[in-house]
Amino acid sequence: MSSPSSKEATTRTINVRLPVSVYERLEGLAKATSRTKSFVTLEALSSYLNEQSWQISDIEAAISEADNGDFASPEQVKNVMAKYGA
Repeated sequence: MSSPSSKEATTRTINVRLPVSVYERLEGLAKATSRTKSFVTLEALSSYLNEQSWQISDIEAAISEADNGDFASPEQVKNVMAKYGA
């Protein structure tokens, strides 16, 4: 994962309300790693966005396939169901 650079010229500020338990975990991790809460938050958010972004491209590809009439055959569905015991 590529970490966001602290030297980026353009940044934006956001305010987020956190449950106390999440804030305390954030604060604990920041202290334990000698990092700022902002650094830990940025790393966590960047990691989450990187890990979850695959969904967007997969959904867009699936919609495109459906729009083109490209669906699994009954035999393909049967094989997948059998593979997973459904």
